Amino acid sequence: MLKSTARKPMGKGGKQYHINCQPGDLASYLLMPGDPDRVEKITKDWKNKKQLGIKREYRSVTGTFENVKMSCLSTGLGAPSLAIALEEAARLKVNTFIRVGSTGTIKKEINLGDLIINVAGVRLEGTSQQYVRSEYPAFANYEVVLALIEACEKMKYKYHLGITASTDAFYVGEGRKGFQGYFQSHSHNLLPDLQRAGVINMEMESSVLFTLGNLYGLRTGAICAVFDNLITNKWAVKGEEQAGRAASEAIAILNQWDKAKKKNKKKYFYPSLIK
Repeated sequence: MLKSTARKPMGKGGKQYHINCQPGDLASYLLMPGDPDRVEKITKDWKNKKQLGIKREYRSVTGTFENVKMSCLSTGLGAPSLAIALEEAARLKVNTFIRVGSTGTIKKEINLGDLIINVAGVRLEGTSQQYVRSEYPAFANYEVVLALIEACEKMKYKYHLGITASTDAFYVGEGRKGFQGYFQSHSHNLLPDLQRAGVINMEMESSVLFTLGNLYGLRTGAICAVFDNLITNKWAVKGEEQAGRAASEAIAILNQWDKAKKKNKKKYFYPSLIK
């Protein structure tokens, strides 16, 4: 049994300290919602389900969807806890990560309940700054983005493609006023500046996911349900089940593409590979 040290902390029985999972628990494909309660919603149509670790904000399930083995692991709120989940899941040989979350849009024409597939992220969170200089880009893996698009098209879900901005502060960091109306002068320009830069939504985790994915050579992507429109000031919890279904379907699609790559001895997927 591996011994726990300060540099390599381990849980009971040699499990990863935070996510409470051990080798063999997680599939190579992993969905990552923030809310632990969303794990049950995402996996409700999966078969052969097995609940694994439950510790802090981390809740995990492994099962099959369309005969493809996949796992779901909640990450809690924000970039620090997602980074921990990715670090420990990667140690268990997970190589594909899809964030399944909620988001606020800053485009007036995007409706509540729509889905947003992010291709890249503005790194307003602080966690990724601990890993690499701020100029390093945060972008999703093209195969994951394409699989998410394919899944949404298959299920006829309304979706949008674009850049997110990930922040550490849900209130002031997303242009909302803090307690007792607290606000800084620079916050007045936050949303207009992001709009001018072509950003379409704000959330709290995707940019660190994309950054670590590229640093570690892992495939990452993100699909989020629009719960609020920060421009029209509308809010409703809508679309999370569709986001989870699209992400599960995307994993099944990626599995098909991975088999095609292996069969044809190709490193990268391209459309004519499956014709």
